[in-house]
Amino acid sequence: MCGRFTITDPLNAILDRYTASITDGFEYKPNYNAAPMQFIPTVIESKHGNRLGALRWGLVPSWAKDDKIGNKMINARAETLSEKPAFKRLINSKRCIIPTNGFYEWKKEGAAKQPMRILMKDESIFSLAGLYDTWTDSDGNKLSTCTIITTEPNSLMEKIHNRMPVILRCEDEADWLGRENDNIQSLLGLLKPYQASKMRAYEVPKEVGNVRNNNKDLLKQV
Repeated sequence: MCGRFTITDPLNAILDRYTASITDGFEYKPNYNAAPMQFIPTVIESKHGNRLGALRWGLVPSWAKDDKIGNKMINARAETLSEKPAFKRLINSKRCIIPTNGFYEWKKEGAAKQPMRILMKDESIFSLAGLYDTWTDSDGNKLSTCTIITTEPNSLMEKIHNRMPVILRCEDEADWLGRENDNIQSLLGLLKPYQASKMRAYEVPKEVGNVRNNNKDLLKQV
Protein backbone atom coordinates (compact mmCIF):
# COMPACT_ATOMS: atom_id res chain seq x y z
CA MET A 1 0.00 0.00 0.00
CA CYS A 2 0.97 3.64 0.10
CA GLY A 3 -0.06 5.44 3.28
CA ARG A 4 2.44 8.27 3.75
CA PHE A 5 4.58 10.44 1.50
CA THR A 6 6.49 13.72 1.27
CA ILE A 7 6.27 16.73 -1.02
CA THR A 8 8.70 19.38 0.13
CA ASP A 9 9.94 21.06 -3.05
CA PRO A 10 9.30 24.78 -3.63
CA LEU A 11 5.98 25.59 -5.26
CA ASN A 12 7.63 27.01 -8.38
CA ALA A 13 9.60 23.79 -8.85
CA ILE A 14 6.38 21.76 -8.83
CA LEU A 15 4.64 24.13 -11.23
CA ASP A 16 7.61 24.02 -13.60
CA ARG A 17 7.86 20.24 -13.37
CA TYR A 18 4.28 19.81 -14.62
CA THR A 19 3.96 23.00 -16.69
CA ALA A 20 0.98 23.75 -14.45
CA SER A 21 -0.92 26.74 -13.14
CA ILE A 22 -2.46 27.05 -9.68
CA THR A 23 -6.12 26.31 -9.03
CA ASP A 24 -7.98 29.20 -7.40
CA GLY A 25 -7.79 29.01 -3.62
CA PHE A 26 -4.94 26.51 -3.51
CA GLU A 27 -2.36 27.19 -0.81
CA TYR A 28 0.81 25.12 -0.80
CA LYS A 29 3.17 24.33 2.02
CA PRO A 30 5.81 21.58 2.27
CA ASN A 31 4.52 18.35 3.78
CA TYR A 32 7.00 15.97 5.40
CA ASN A 33 4.37 13.43 6.44
CA ALA A 34 1.36 13.55 4.12
CA ALA A 35 -1.32 11.18 5.38
CA PRO A 36 -4.79 9.92 4.42
CA MET A 37 -7.70 12.32 4.96
CA GLN A 38 -5.42 15.30 4.43
CA PHE A 39 -5.72 17.60 1.42
CA ILE A 40 -2.73 16.87 -0.79
CA PRO A 41 -1.33 18.57 -3.92
CA THR A 42 -2.57 16.98 -7.13
CA VAL A 43 -2.25 17.67 -10.85
CA ILE A 44 -5.22 17.38 -13.20
CA GLU A 45 -5.45 18.33 -16.85
CA SER A 46 -8.14 20.94 -17.55
CA LYS A 47 -9.32 22.75 -20.66
CA HIS A 48 -6.67 25.33 -19.85
CA GLY A 49 -3.77 22.92 -19.34
CA ASN A 50 -2.42 21.24 -16.23
CA ARG A 51 -3.68 22.62 -12.93
CA LEU A 52 -2.17 22.14 -9.48
CA GLY A 53 -4.73 22.02 -6.71
CA ALA A 54 -5.70 19.98 -3.66
CA LEU A 55 -7.79 16.84 -3.26
CA ARG A 56 -8.54 15.04 -0.01
CA TRP A 57 -6.71 11.73 0.14
CA GLY A 58 -9.23 8.90 0.51
CA LEU A 59 -11.66 8.44 -2.37
CA VAL A 60 -15.35 9.11 -1.76
CA PRO A 61 -17.33 7.85 -4.79
CA SER A 62 -20.00 10.19 -6.09
CA TRP A 63 -22.65 7.60 -5.18
CA ALA A 64 -21.51 7.11 -1.55
CA LYS A 65 -23.99 7.73 1.27
CA ASP A 66 -21.40 9.59 3.36
CA ASP A 67 -17.73 10.57 3.21
CA LYS A 68 -16.56 8.12 5.88
CA ILE A 69 -15.86 5.55 3.16
CA GLY A 70 -12.81 7.63 2.21
CA ASN A 71 -10.84 6.09 5.07
CA LYS A 72 -11.00 2.72 3.33
CA MET A 73 -10.14 3.97 -0.15
CA ILE A 74 -6.73 5.58 0.12
CA ASN A 75 -5.35 3.04 -2.37
CA ALA A 76 -6.65 1.22 -5.45
CA ARG A 77 -5.04 -1.97 -6.76
CA ALA A 78 -3.96 -1.66 -10.40
CA GLU A 79 -4.73 -5.34 -11.04
CA THR A 80 -8.44 -4.98 -10.19
CA LEU A 81 -9.00 -1.35 -11.11
CA SER A 82 -11.37 -2.09 -13.97
CA GLU A 83 -13.48 -4.45 -11.82
CA LYS A 84 -14.23 -2.30 -8.75
CA PRO A 85 -17.38 -0.12 -8.97
CA ALA A 86 -15.70 2.77 -7.16
CA PHE A 87 -12.80 2.92 -9.61
CA LYS A 88 -13.66 1.50 -13.03
CA ARG A 89 -15.77 4.45 -14.15
CA LEU A 90 -13.01 6.89 -13.16
CA ILE A 91 -10.30 5.40 -15.39
CA ASN A 92 -11.89 6.93 -18.45
CA SER A 93 -11.90 10.57 -17.43
CA LYS A 94 -10.90 11.24 -13.81
CA ARG A 95 -7.18 10.56 -13.60
CA CYS A 96 -4.70 12.63 -11.64
CA ILE A 97 -1.07 12.76 -10.58
CA ILE A 98 0.12 13.13 -7.01
CA PRO A 99 3.54 14.86 -7.04
CA THR A 100 6.02 13.59 -4.46
CA ASN A 101 9.72 13.47 -3.70
CA GLY A 102 9.51 10.36 -1.55
CA PHE A 103 7.13 7.97 0.19
CA TYR A 104 7.29 6.00 3.41
CA GLU A 105 6.82 2.30 3.98
CA TRP A 106 7.35 0.10 7.02
CA LYS A 107 9.74 -2.85 6.75
CA LYS A 108 9.20 -5.78 9.08
CA GLU A 109 12.24 -6.64 11.19
CA GLY A 110 11.21 -9.49 13.42
CA ALA A 111 8.44 -8.23 15.69
CA ALA A 112 9.28 -4.62 14.93
CA LYS A 113 8.70 -2.39 11.92
CA GLN A 114 11.30 0.04 10.62
CA PRO A 115 10.02 3.03 8.64
CA MET A 116 11.79 3.55 5.31
CA ARG A 117 11.77 6.45 2.90
CA ILE A 118 11.81 5.56 -0.79
CA LEU A 119 12.80 8.12 -3.38
CA MET A 120 14.60 8.66 -6.67
CA LYS A 121 18.39 8.45 -6.63
CA ASP A 122 18.57 12.01 -7.95
CA GLU A 123 15.98 13.14 -5.34
CA SER A 124 13.77 14.59 -8.07
CA ILE A 125 10.00 15.03 -8.01
CA PHE A 126 8.12 12.02 -9.34
CA SER A 127 4.51 11.19 -10.14
CA LEU A 128 2.15 8.81 -8.38
CA ALA A 129 -0.82 7.70 -10.49
CA GLY A 130 -4.21 8.48 -8.98
CA LEU A 131 -7.93 8.68 -9.60
CA TYR A 132 -10.32 11.29 -8.28
CA ASP A 133 -14.04 11.87 -7.84
CA THR A 134 -16.40 14.53 -6.51
CA TRP A 135 -19.04 13.76 -3.88
CA THR A 136 -21.94 16.02 -2.89
CA ASP A 137 -23.49 15.92 0.57
CA SER A 138 -27.16 16.43 1.43
CA ASP A 139 -26.62 20.19 1.72
CA GLY A 140 -25.10 20.46 -1.74
CA ASN A 141 -21.52 20.88 -0.53
CA LYS A 142 -18.96 19.30 -2.85
CA LEU A 143 -15.91 17.31 -1.75
CA SER A 144 -13.22 16.28 -4.23
CA THR A 145 -11.11 13.31 -3.20
CA CYS A 146 -8.49 10.99 -4.64
CA THR A 147 -6.87 7.58 -4.30
CA ILE A 148 -3.32 6.43 -5.08
CA ILE A 149 -2.98 3.39 -7.33
CA THR A 150 -0.68 0.57 -6.19
CA THR A 151 0.97 -2.32 -7.98
CA GLU A 152 3.34 -5.23 -7.37
CA PRO A 153 6.73 -4.29 -5.88
CA ASN A 154 9.90 -3.94 -7.91
CA SER A 155 13.17 -5.55 -6.77
CA LEU A 156 13.90 -2.68 -4.37
CA MET A 157 10.46 -2.57 -2.81
CA GLU A 158 9.94 -6.32 -2.45
CA LYS A 159 12.54 -6.28 0.34
CA ILE A 160 10.41 -3.71 2.17
CA HIS A 161 6.76 -4.39 1.34
CA ASN A 162 4.57 -6.49 -0.97
CA ARG A 163 3.03 -3.44 -2.68
CA MET A 164 4.24 -0.11 -4.03
CA PRO A 165 2.55 2.97 -5.49
CA VAL A 166 2.40 3.23 -9.26
CA ILE A 167 5.12 5.67 -10.34
CA LEU A 168 4.55 7.00 -13.83
CA ARG A 169 7.48 7.40 -16.19
CA CYS A 170 7.94 11.02 -17.29
CA GLU A 171 7.09 10.08 -20.87
CA ASP A 172 3.78 8.53 -19.75
CA GLU A 173 2.51 11.42 -17.64
CA ALA A 174 0.82 13.28 -20.50
CA ASP A 175 -1.00 10.11 -21.59
CA TRP A 176 -2.22 9.51 -18.04
CA LEU A 177 -3.48 13.06 -17.56
CA GLY A 178 -4.79 13.54 -21.11
CA ARG A 179 -8.50 14.37 -21.17
CA GLU A 180 -8.87 12.99 -24.69
CA ASN A 181 -7.18 9.69 -23.91
CA ASP A 182 -9.90 7.07 -23.42
CA ASN A 183 -7.93 3.98 -24.41
CA ILE A 184 -8.52 1.98 -21.23
CA GLN A 185 -6.19 -0.89 -22.07
CA SER A 186 -3.39 1.50 -22.93
CA LEU A 187 -3.93 3.40 -19.69
CA LEU A 188 -3.95 0.22 -17.61
CA GLY A 189 -0.69 -0.73 -19.30
CA LEU A 190 0.99 2.26 -17.66
CA LEU A 191 0.29 0.91 -14.17
CA LYS A 192 3.37 -1.20 -13.63
CA PRO A 193 6.30 -1.34 -11.19
CA TYR A 194 8.84 1.45 -11.69
CA GLN A 195 12.46 0.77 -12.59
CA ALA A 196 14.21 -0.15 -9.34
CA SER A 197 17.66 0.94 -10.53
CA LYS A 198 16.52 4.58 -10.48
CA MET A 199 15.34 4.41 -6.86
CA ARG A 200 16.86 4.09 -3.40
CA ALA A 201 15.60 3.61 0.15
CA TYR A 202 16.88 4.45 3.62
CA GLU A 203 15.76 4.15 7.24
CA VAL A 204 14.09 7.15 8.85
CA PRO A 205 13.09 8.02 12.45
CA LYS A 206 10.19 6.09 13.97
CA GLU A 207 8.52 9.43 14.73
CA VAL A 208 7.16 9.36 11.18
CA GLY A 209 4.60 6.87 12.46
CA ASN A 210 2.72 9.67 14.22
CA VAL A 211 0.91 11.91 11.71
CA ARG A 212 1.25 14.82 14.14
CA ASN A 213 4.97 14.85 13.43
CA ASN A 214 5.64 16.88 10.31
CA ASN A 215 9.13 18.39 10.03
CA LYS A 216 12.48 18.07 8.26
CA ASP A 217 13.83 15.73 10.94
CA LEU A 218 11.64 12.95 9.55
CA LEU A 219 13.81 12.90 6.41
CA LYS A 220 17.04 12.18 8.31
CA GLN A 221 18.71 8.86 7.72
CA VAL A 222 19.11 6.77 10.88
